[in-house]
Amino acid sequence: MAKVIASSVRKGNVLDIDGRLYVVLTAQNFHPGKGTPVTQVDMRRISDGVKVSERWKTTEQVERAVVEDINFQFLYADGEGYHFMNPENYDQVVATPDMIGDDKVYLIEGMTVVLSIHEGNPIAMELPRQVTFEVVETEPVVKGQTASSSYKPAILNNGMRTMVPPHIDAGTRIVVLTDDGSYVERAKD
Repeated sequence: MAKVIASSVRKGNVLDIDGRLYVVLTAQNFHPGKGTPVTQVDMRRISDGVKVSERWKTTEQVERAVVEDINFQFLYADGEGYHFMNPENYDQVVATPDMIGDDKVYLIEGMTVVLSIHEGNPIAMELPRQVTFEVVETEPVVKGQTASSSYKPAILNNGMRTMVPPHIDAGTRIVVLTDDGSYVERAKD
């Protein structure tokens, strides 16, 4: 176990609180005009998936669990869970749907992700910052619409909805942020 100050906690970190492991879903630092700065952390308990919110003074010490962050390649998903392979030694691990959560829409076969491994089990996943998808459906451009600030809805080949600029049509490959699913740019491939 390693003690760290609360303000350094980030999404994907694994914390040990009272002997139980929690994966951090969101972490925000608040600095009010008056009073003590605090860190608000939303976490999921690894043992049973219960979500918990905690608030600490930014200078308070919290226990970070010792986990190995290892690159894994996503293989496939089935009824058992999400299957990943370590490309260095070909070891395979299965992640539960609870652990993957809403990030499942970003998983593409062959994609490299960072899995946090604790006692041989995957407990948290870190996606690449940006992922490329194809637009499968979007509305036609309305004449007279200016290019600035007028975005239109689009559906991607992973089933996700996002807003894209008017010049993007069905069949175009685009890059989206995995943080919030927002459009970044047209893919360069």
